Amino acid sequence: MTTLLNYLAEYFGDSANWSGASGIPTRLAQHFGYALLAFVISVLLALPLGLWTGHTGRGGVLVSLTANAARALPTYGLLVLLVVLYGIGLVPVMVPLVALAIPPILLNSYEGIRGIDPALTDAARGMGMTSSQILLRAQLPVALPLILVGLRTAAVQIVATATIAAAVSFGGVGRPIVDGLARSDYALVVGGAALAGICSLVILALFAVLGRLLVSPGVRASRD
Repeated sequence: MTTLLNYLAEYFGDSANWSGASGIPTRLAQHFGYALLAFVISVLLALPLGLWTGHTGRGGVLVSLTANAARALPTYGLLVLLVVLYGIGLVPVMVPLVALAIPPILLNSYEGIRGIDPALTDAARGMGMTSSQILLRAQLPVALPLILVGLRTAAVQIVATATIAAAVSFGGVGRPIVDGLARSDYALVVGGAALAGICSLVILALFAVLGRLLVSPGVRASRD
């Protein structure tokens, strides 16, 4: 434990690690940049499909098969395969991250809508709402807590796994880990790992705030 703390103090206490192209602020910005891009792509692909299948009741088998297939993909192995096929670039980094994030978003959005009391849907339909209005105004607010759990899980997985970008010459907080292992500089390794952990904690805190802001008090109370 003492050695670990010494490595942390050495890494974060070195002023050279706080500036320049390899400084902590730059590495964090790169890391969140990769993570944000992968998260946005995952949401655009998985969330509409999950909401639609949950709302219509069609395609549930497809959702399960797609999610399970994506979960079965080995992230690092897929990265290496794509680099071999297409060379070093951003696409080989994005594909494994997106594949990792799709299952929780897809399944939670589907289950969130499907799990709503049918009486709520019937009441909304009786008020003359269209199908899209029922989904967006009646079902989505109730399903939002479960959907946010899926989004949070996906975001944390992306942020924690985006360190693989450094394995193919990109930056991010994985860069100190890769460089530290290559040089047997364990202060770099521990520092990079600590930054990855901090990034995940920031995401958890962000979604805790979003849950308070976006989920209505009545829905929160019914789930507590």
